[in-house]
Amino acid sequence: MNVFFVVSDPGDWPADMTGVTVISDRSYLLDPACGDTATARVINLCRSYAYQTAGYYVSLLAEARGHHPVPGVGVMKDLHSASLLQEVGEKLGTLPDCSFALTREDVVDLDIYFGRDAHGAHPHLCARLFDLLQSPVLHARFERGSSHWLLCRIEAGSVCALPEAHRAIALQAAADYLKEHRIRGSAPAARKPTIAILHDPGDSETPSNQEALRKFREAAELVGMDTELVTRRDARRVTEYDGLFIRATTNVDHYTYQLSRQATEAGMVVIDDPDSILRCTNKIYLNELLGRHRVPTPRTLVVHRGNIDHIVPALGLPCILKQPDGAFSLGVVKVENEQDLPGKVEDMLRSSELVLAQEFLPTEYDWRVGVLDRRPLFVCKYFMAPGHWQIIKHEPQQVCEGRTEALSIGEAPDEVVSTALQAANLIGDGFYGVDLKQVGGQVVVIEINDNPNVDAGNEDAVLSDALYREVMGVFRKRIETGRGSSA
Repeated sequence: MNVFFVVSDPGDWPADMTGVTVISDRSYLLDPACGDTATARVINLCRSYAYQTAGYYVSLLAEARGHHPVPGVGVMKDLHSASLLQEVGEKLGTLPDCSFALTREDVVDLDIYFGRDAHGAHPHLCARLFDLLQSPVLHARFERGSSHWLLCRIEAGSVCALPEAHRAIALQAAADYLKEHRIRGSAPAARKPTIAILHDPGDSETPSNQEALRKFREAAELVGMDTELVTRRDARRVTEYDGLFIRATTNVDHYTYQLSRQATEAGMVVIDDPDSILRCTNKIYLNELLGRHRVPTPRTLVVHRGNIDHIVPALGLPCILKQPDGAFSLGVVKVENEQDLPGKVEDMLRSSELVLAQEFLPTEYDWRVGVLDRRPLFVCKYFMAPGHWQIIKHEPQQVCEGRTEALSIGEAPDEVVSTALQAANLIGDGFYGVDLKQVGGQVVVIEINDNPNVDAGNEDAVLSDALYREVMGVFRKRIETGRGSSA
């Protein structure tokens, strides 16, 4: 990968660095060779990031070229925002108070190079400011207030104005940044691709058990990749890797979605990508999508406060009410009689303007078809929990699940597999679990899940270790071709 340090004048950056090309802003903007470079990273060290300056256009064109500039245009906009101090101050929280707890001065000035404090006194605070603003050079001033420290100035600095005493520090900070974020120059590097597997050890309903996580790691090694199990605490390091495999329960208003976005924007291979999470976690969206493409589903009504009385004529009783973002059988209610219906709908409408009502289709089991890279990967029957109408029964002291029976793809009815593929391919080319019901000769899609379960002893019962190799093989192929998941 080419790494460009773009400067206003070639003399602004004080030294050569291995694998780094220092070029002028004019060369980057106007030289066709720069625009034709497919894989590159741009560190924008121009003297000004103001709107419509050369520095602004460097990052703007870098984003258009897929060169992932630091800083990006959004950061430049933030740096010139009237509300910058307030917004950054709020995000810092109590960190300045902790950092300056032993400081005797009433004013502290910080010079920050790629997140490193030039004086070494406040590393965590400087790293956090760089995380928030992603500007290679930052100057910040904090003043002691009556009850806590206040951020009263922060601005992007210029490498052309580096004090002599700071030059070696800035050079080392830049080198460490390139290393930590695995940004390599165009010289070939003999290293394995690395995958971060995000999991949540405290989640009782995690999509992969510990044995499955071990098998994923073994499979990655077999296809020539390294892996590391990471948790939410490792969020700052996610972009160090080549790929992100999310094995924690996802939701849009959740750290998993934010990490998926962060990794995707960094050019990593991500499963599941943020578009897939956004689309699969909202049942209203899925209902619209499947309906527009004539994918068979149960009879369904989008419910709001003005059409509650339409539910029974349209769907009959019993019927099912669903919150748009429910998961693991939560946010799903079965209504048996007309007297209970208005109250249960109103309960759901308190947290969402719209809810979904569906006809009740009792079956002994649901089909689950795992789809990866637009191909069927596994097929299972998920049986209802004993004495219950859902796969998972949530009780006050425990969660009870029905058994899982894995089948080969050839053993499943053709219509089940083809319908699942049709539905999943409307979302993208990620990893999906399509739930379907078969009632008589009719097959209908219940929902499409991103981040589907893969538990050792359940979904892998037919393919065994080959299932894990298939998943990791997709990561390896996409890393080699430089392609992330495209929803």
